Amino acid sequence: MVARVQPDRKQLPLVLLRLLCLLPTGLPVRSVDFNRGTDNITVRQGDTAILRCVVEDKNSKVAWLNRSGIIFAGHDKWSLDPRVELEKRHSLEYSLRIQKVDVYDEGSYTCSVQTQHEPKTSQVYLIVQVPPKISNISSDVTVNEGSNVTLVCMANGRPEPVITWRHLTPTGREFEGEEEYLEILGITREQSGKYECKAANEVSSADVKQVKVTVNYPPTITESKSNEATTGRKASLKCEASAVPAPDFEWYRDDTRINSANGLEIKSTEGQSSLTVTNVTEEHYGNYTCVAANNLGVTNASLVLFKRVLPTIPHPIQEIGTTVHFKQKGPGSVRGINGSISLAVPLWLLAASLLCLLSKC
Repeated sequence: MVARVQPDRKQLPLVLLRLLCLLPTGLPVRSVDFNRGTDNITVRQGDTAILRCVVEDKNSKVAWLNRSGIIFAGHDKWSLDPRVELEKRHSLEYSLRIQKVDVYDEGSYTCSVQTQHEPKTSQVYLIVQVPPKISNISSDVTVNEGSNVTLVCMANGRPEPVITWRHLTPTGREFEGEEEYLEILGITREQSGKYECKAANEVSSADVKQVKVTVNYPPTITESKSNEATTGRKASLKCEASAVPAPDFEWYRDDTRINSANGLEIKSTEGQSSLTVTNVTEEHYGNYTCVAANNLGVTNASLVLFKRVLPTIPHPIQEIGTTVHFKQKGPGSVRGINGSISLAVPLWLLAASLLCLLSKC
């Protein structure tokens, strides 16, 4: 921040004399520069600002002032701020350079010129733009399904940042106009996941942060698979459930809990469980119950291990027939050794032929 140096008491008369000669009465005064109104200069935080001031006569007495006081009087620096210097590219220039501009530098600056005829002033208003920065955001949160959730995202910047929320799902739904607060009433399991807060203005790229929302809900059986097997074979029953926190699984047979022993093996991972019978016997067939539970609830599903009966292969049907000998004269007839035609006719076909003759079919 620009500060004023207190002159030594011995130099006070000289300083007062200089100011009386240099500065017009009633500074700062809004007037034209010379015949021009107040100019605005916009600089991003951290950049260098150049406030231009050009005089008509190199013998003119010039000073820079701001709301805090005198910065330069002629070539004498009154400010203790090391970031502030004069910039003189030629003899008529009396510009002010401020390095690493910050928000407290914003405001009105006056270049005052004492000419031979009359005092003139030129005013410049320095606007400091600040990139958006998220200063406060909700921590990750865990709630039960059906609860109300409020997420908070605060940001600083100049101009004031615009804040938007987005649920990071494949659809990427945005919540327009929610600003700093995002309220979710009666949250569902589908609304769990990461939420992104974005603070944006035209100064630089947006600042983005995320909040993870975990929604707890009781177990729901999503799939249960019965099975069938022959004796002596291996068979498995499978059960899947959806829940947060992940469910614990138990298996029962006739209200008796089953453990991994005596040819039975239970394997459970997050969200699914299986019961395997390594060597199926007659006593293994029947109903089983898969139970899934967490601290919010419990559910179950019934599964059945069926007995598979292999189909029996029937014996080949033996064909019983007889041989009929008859004589046929005429061309194209085939005769046996004794001159007769020999045909092998199945017995059922012979019976069918007789029935057909009797019924005149």
